[in-house]
Amino acid sequence: MNKETLEGKFDQVSGAVKQKVGETFKDQSLANSGVAEQIKGAAKETWGKAKDVVSERKDDAASRAGAEKDDTRIRAQNSSDNLRDKIVNKVQDLKESAEEKLDDLRDRNGA
Repeated sequence: MNKETLEGKFDQVSGAVKQKVGETFKDQSLANSGVAEQIKGAAKETWGKAKDVVSERKDDAASRAGAEKDDTRIRAQNSSDNLRDKIVNKVQDLKESAEEKLDDLRDRNGA
């Protein structure tokens, strides 16, 4: 586990607390800030995990020798590309989830 993973987890917990406090005291700015912090934390945690996986794959690839070297590098690159795509998709999902939460908050306050 690296620095980004830990910071991401902390940001998510901190953001959830901010969101709940903001909702409790009807402070939309604080609640929205909490949601944004959760999104930032999720992205940071995911980035940290991606770095760990890439590092592990790199170490595995470096330990292989001979003719496999080029094939392994290509597979590792493809895996890294796929992982990066998954991260981008996950962050997009998190963004959409946050937007849904914000819409729900707006609907609750508008009613």
